[in-house]
Order: sequence, then C-alpha cells, then structure tokens
Amino acid sequence: MYPTNEWYIFDKALSKENCSRIIKLGEKGFKKGIIEKDTGITSKEIIAGKKHEFEVDKKKRTSDVAWVEDQWLYDLIWPYMAQANDQAGWKYDIKAAESIQITRYKKGGFYKFHKDGRGDNLAAYNRPDNHFLHGNVRKLSMSLLLNDDYEGGDFEFTRLDPEGKSVTQTPDLYKAGSIIVFPSFMMHRVEPVTKGTRYSLVAWFIGPPFK
Repeated sequence: MYPTNEWYIFDKALSKENCSRIIKLGEKGFKKGIIEKDTGITSKEIIAGKKHEFEVDKKKRTSDVAWVEDQWLYDLIWPYMAQANDQAGWKYDIKAAESIQITRYKKGGFYKFHKDGRGDNLAAYNRPDNHFLHGNVRKLSMSLLLNDDYEGGDFEFTRLDPEGKSVTQTPDLYKAGSIIVFPSFMMHRVEPVTKGTRYSLVAWFIGPPFK
C-alpha cells in the first residue's frame, strides 16, 4: 500500500488468476471507447442540469471497452475503495458504484488528459429511472492494472506547481493486480502503448454532489 493524499495504491492486490478472469470477461464484449463531447454549458443547462453527450474521438482516445456488472467484481473491488477513502483522508460520502469498465489498449492506444468527473451539481446524473445514479456524481475513480506484459501505456497525473507550471506525476502502477484509487476530479491520462496490449479495470464510485 502506498497512501498519499492525492492517490492511494495497492501493490499487486489481485492474483494473476483473478486478473485473467477479468480480462476474459472483457474479451466477450469489447467496443470502441467513447468520450463525453466538450460542448460547454448553456444558461439553460446551468438551471436544469447539463446534458451528457458522447462520441468516438480518435484524437483524444483510442481504446476498446467492455461493460460488466458481475456482482463478484463489485464485492472484490469495493473494500479497496473503502480502505483508500478512509486512509487517504478523503472520507467522501460514497453511495454506489457505476457499471465497471474493462479497457483494452492495443499498440498505439492511448487516452489523453481528462477528468472522470467534477463533483458539482452540474455533473450529477439526471437518471430518474436509475436510483443508484440519479442525483449522484463521480467522486472516486479506480484503475486496476490487469497485466504487465506490454510497454508504454504509463498512467500519469498532471497538476500545477506553485509557479503555475504543469507538472506530470507518474504513480508506481506497473505490476499486474495493482490498484490505484484517486479523486475523480484529478486530471490523468494513459500514454500510448508501444508494444503489446494493456488491460485494465476502471470503476467509478458515486455519491451526492460536494457542498
């Protein structure tokens, strides 16, 4: 375990057997990964809430994704989120988890700097048909590395230093089975894979907007 106030890492937390099992789940249903369209916020959306629209954008992201909701996966990853949330000092109000994403980055695959969520009321899901999502926002993100037989594909954060300069930080996330948990508003990316295929599990944990 490598706790910091910015992120929390569990080194080789999962067995290779579990990692392989998760990869096999993904292989059943990979599709092209999409991202949310950056359309800004209209005055109407400020009052009624932002509409979320998604598209394939190969300039910002090239990867394949599969969505799973197997209960054993939630049972497996939830304790790691809970421990990180407590020991990193965030102690966010977490109510549920979204559908789990298994991601495949083939050679040349990448995902440029982005945030998973903002945590404000405009980011809240407007899904009255789904009581788990409705009114909640992404607060914590998790990335679980499922293999390490590839090159490139570094997971990185960016932030501003006291002088306002952009600083890139690369957590120690290179070993299969390792997990990183971090606040969803942190800017992060996956660098291009230069050899082999990178597999990961991504999960988002949600709760009421920050106040």
